[in-house]
Amino acid sequence: MAELASHARIVIIGGGAVGASCLYHLAMAGETDVLLIEKNELTSGSTWHAAGNTPNFSGNLNLMKLQNYGSRLYNRLGDEVGYPINRHMTGAVRLAHSKERMQEFEHVAAMANAAGMDMEVLSAQELKGRYYPWLETHDLTGGAWDAEDGDIDPAQLTQAFAKGARDKGAKVARFTKVTGLSQRADGTWDVATDKGSVHAEIVINAAGYYADEIGRMVGRDIPMVTMSHQYLVTEAIGELEALDKKVPLLRDPDDSYYLRQEGNGLILGPYEWKATPHWLKEGTPEDFAFQLYPDDLERLEWYINAACERVPMLATGGVQKVINGPIPYAPDGLPLIGPAPGLTNFFEACVFTFGICQAGGAGKVIAEFITEGETELDLWMVDPRRFTDYATKTYATVKAIEVYQNEYAMHLPHRPWPAGRPAKTSPLYGTMAQHGAQFGGFGGWERPLWFAREGDRPEPDMTHGRPHFDDAIAAEVRTVAERAGLLDLTGFTRFELSGPGAVDWLDGMITGTLPRLGRVSLAYFCAESGRVITELTITRLDDDRFWLIGPAAGYWHDRDWLKQHMPDDGSVTLEDITARYGTLVLAGPKSREILSAIADEDLSNAALPWLCAAPITIGMARGLVLRVNFVGELGYELHMPMETMPAVHKQLLEAGEEHGIGHFGMYAMESMRLEKGYRGWKQDLSSEYTPLTSAVDRFVKLNKAQFIGREALLKQSQEGVAERFVAMEVEPGDGTEAPYGSPVYAGEARVGLITSGGFGHRTGKSIALGYVDAAQTAEGTQLLIDIYGEKRPATVVPEVIYDPDNERLRA
Repeated sequence: MAELASHARIVIIGGGAVGASCLYHLAMAGETDVLLIEKNELTSGSTWHAAGNTPNFSGNLNLMKLQNYGSRLYNRLGDEVGYPINRHMTGAVRLAHSKERMQEFEHVAAMANAAGMDMEVLSAQELKGRYYPWLETHDLTGGAWDAEDGDIDPAQLTQAFAKGARDKGAKVARFTKVTGLSQRADGTWDVATDKGSVHAEIVINAAGYYADEIGRMVGRDIPMVTMSHQYLVTEAIGELEALDKKVPLLRDPDDSYYLRQEGNGLILGPYEWKATPHWLKEGTPEDFAFQLYPDDLERLEWYINAACERVPMLATGGVQKVINGPIPYAPDGLPLIGPAPGLTNFFEACVFTFGICQAGGAGKVIAEFITEGETELDLWMVDPRRFTDYATKTYATVKAIEVYQNEYAMHLPHRPWPAGRPAKTSPLYGTMAQHGAQFGGFGGWERPLWFAREGDRPEPDMTHGRPHFDDAIAAEVRTVAERAGLLDLTGFTRFELSGPGAVDWLDGMITGTLPRLGRVSLAYFCAESGRVITELTITRLDDDRFWLIGPAAGYWHDRDWLKQHMPDDGSVTLEDITARYGTLVLAGPKSREILSAIADEDLSNAALPWLCAAPITIGMARGLVLRVNFVGELGYELHMPMETMPAVHKQLLEAGEEHGIGHFGMYAMESMRLEKGYRGWKQDLSSEYTPLTSAVDRFVKLNKAQFIGREALLKQSQEGVAERFVAMEVEPGDGTEAPYGSPVYAGEARVGLITSGGFGHRTGKSIALGYVDAAQTAEGTQLLIDIYGEKRPATVVPEVIYDPDNERLRA
């Protein structure tokens, strides 16, 4: 074996399909000084025993694009690198037992087709007649057909990636164990192994179910648990032996299994309710390579029977072998791809539950991060920074079990998942529960979604339409619009920025201008490409002291962006004060009267106009009041020390009783923010769009001397945008609203994409926000939106549908 190199620009740890894909894509991008280190043989982890299915299907458009990229790459990879691969494009049927499942398929198929994939929704008889004649259809509603689905040999895929990379000059060190990682003052890494040390500029953790072990070497507690996934392979089946081609893959998500041909037999792979995590206390074994867990077929008995009833020929084949192997799971079942939180020059491409179908896209993403600094698609759903400090081993375990049990479950708009909650709670959590709050998780924080009244049934229906508690949401909106509403919005990301260099540094980070003393403004932080990195609220507390406030989910993401751009001369200090303060939103026409009754300060419109901030004293609590809110009414954000929240809340309720004060939740806020055209972070605002595309031009000052992304935005402003953010009023339908990812059409031509949709209870309108071709943005333009398979008429309307002149905000 060749001597281990003492230096490599990039070191990849882990030699499965994902690590090899990272090696290949970096090499193809021109990064040839790359070394992959594998403790055993390539493919020795989860890769070797993976079933090798390559679906496109996903409820998330960008994840579907990522998987489809890999699928199409696999079709040509063997020929391109000169390594044979057993690749089968059989297509796949996906079965539906209910109307709601068919609606899910309609939505996914619409997204897929708009993105250039071939997917269609069919009746059960069409599926049986055209694609899968062995199917028993007695209780089926219909299904979906994905022509680009199939399977691939995982070991051959990995070796093909490795060969392609080696041909470009990249290197692989097998049977070499990483024993330690340490970072030098200049940000580079020393990678210690049992064969010597390698100095690297960048390290990528692609270690599969050993990823947490590598994480601990750099002080990173990776949120993951290793589950056992069990599938069985049958002996040869006569009906299959008689065919001249492989049968399509079949998935029955409502019965939670997949079935595909392997040789002349079938593979049956259920995601059973008895989900089984491993290595929770003792840790991952020293070298669990090319090994499996003992068979446990009792776990699969119900699923075997269900599959045999659905496809009777399955029952004619005896069991040839059982594969029960380790698969890592993140708390949401999605991988970690991107910069590791809190670290520099360290990336993660690990914890893949579906590593074969996602490996191709993962390598592309890592190569983009390293060579370009950003990715083509906004991939927040797989960003390692989406989980923060609440994601402990216990949290990861209970969530992994929940995800495994519900691997094929529908993610419906009003269905919160209960495992691992509550993780973080406001001091008002118990009080809100007493008032009927039904909670959801936001960046780990519990926030009220809606408030159940006497007689309301808390459990949501399994529907894509409006929930059965829609009347309760409407009542909360009326409370805010007519009197005053109170929302516990604790969990905001919050940093205090100060120092003699704070003004110049912050001004060079944002596209707009800094607020004056005592004022509040929205600010956009961009990449060099001009695309939006994040949106933060900036409050100027002193000449050189600011509060930066962002969404709860963006805590580590925004922290890392700010810290990585900090000057190293000590002129700027960034202090994390997130955990010190809670937030209460008081909004509605009576809110000033209520707050003035308990606050020491003058809160008149003259003393505290819209978009201003000031210290506030309520009883024995001192905090900060911001004259802003996300609902579009006269209102305030009260940022109070955590320990004072119960007392402040009590005083607000007492003072507001005579004015008809009530609580409202996130669903009501969502309804009202849509009516105001307010953008949601990582929903309407993403790294795929610039501020000009997102129609927040008023926050971009191109006459500034410099800010990150200025040159790109200047160029775009001169050339014009290809697409633009607009609001649309949708013709009422069957009670469903336009979900994220719905395609927009002008006649037969696809011209856009919906990013948010919902019902505005103040206006009585169905509203959709999204991006359409620049030629389709004029008010009054007639469009069509594909909503669960129905193309509904929509009209481009003014961005602010409710109170367009902000008279109620300024009152």
